[in-house]
Amino acid sequence: MKLSSVTSGKNNNYNLIRILAALAVLAGHSFALLKQPEPLGQELGISLGSIAVDLFFIASGFLVTGSLLQRQSLREYLLARASRIYPALLIVVLLSVFVLGAVFTSLPLASYYSHPQIYYYLHKCLTLVTGAAYYLPGVFENNPYKGAVNGSLWTMVYEVKMYIFLGIFWAVCHVWKNQGLLLFRRLIVLLATGAGIFSLVHFFSGAEHCPADGLFFMFFSGAAYAVLKDRVMLSARVFWPLCLALLGSSMLSQQAFFLVYQVSLAYILFYLAYVPAGRIRKYNALGDYSYGVYIYAFPVQQSVIALFPGISVALLTLLSVSVTLMLAVLSWYLLEQPALAIKGRFIANNKPTKSLNLDPAPPV
Repeated sequence: MKLSSVTSGKNNNYNLIRILAALAVLAGHSFALLKQPEPLGQELGISLGSIAVDLFFIASGFLVTGSLLQRQSLREYLLARASRIYPALLIVVLLSVFVLGAVFTSLPLASYYSHPQIYYYLHKCLTLVTGAAYYLPGVFENNPYKGAVNGSLWTMVYEVKMYIFLGIFWAVCHVWKNQGLLLFRRLIVLLATGAGIFSLVHFFSGAEHCPADGLFFMFFSGAAYAVLKDRVMLSARVFWPLCLALLGSSMLSQQAFFLVYQVSLAYILFYLAYVPAGRIRKYNALGDYSYGVYIYAFPVQQSVIALFPGISVALLTLLSVSVTLMLAVLSWYLLEQPALAIKGRFIANNKPTKSLNLDPAPPV
């Protein structure tokens, strides 16, 4: 089946894939926060959490590019992205500073609240455009992974930048109105190809690891699938050989695995997102808790470690999953879902009566 034939609507497996990826990040962080070696990372050169983050970026690149192509509106695109990221982010940052920080700081509360670092933390983490801050004064000073409050936010910085880059590329391409959509599609494919080549060259040259390289490639490879979805066939005859190649390369060397991983991960993700059906789709009756899990897990894990020194990786993971899922469910129903509904109503009520864009909107 063509990828374009299954991308309309929300009856897919993205919610399930994303929640599993978010829980994988949590599990991977349990090793890192206790300064324990992560088995998959030692074996393959890439950790479970890193694979999960790559899946997030591929899916994000695909879905937000598809949304932009469908909406044909930069304003609606930016509003959609902001309404998805910032409401929940605002709450987790405020809770981290004014509740979690106050509980776990070693400083007197007056000294803590008057410390300039907490306002620097607020500024950086509530914008993310110029990076994130990770430390609050006196908080988690005795944890094995000393001081970091929410290390997961580093990927959010890149996520926001990718959204901005994508919007800029759209705006620049549409300076040429009649050719804007064609130029945009070609630019996305060119960026994905160039980023993939650069990432491979960077890896095999032995240069110091730079996470931005890989994340840029993952995001724009997802975006490239969005603009080429009419040409992509989802087939078991491609999916299973790619899975076997991934498994086989993992037994050869880290270099072989990385090469196959870079080439195959996006296709494997989209096959799993759209082809398996039936009972597995019943998960969609639940909410999209993955973002809440992702942004709450790290501070929850650091809190559990501070409360239970010497805790094992397994118990840390179990306790953290329980607390984080509860917070994520509350975040979805009380904040994220209402914010998305408000955004939807705002866009519907402010639709222009006549589009000024000359490019026809392709179906998504």
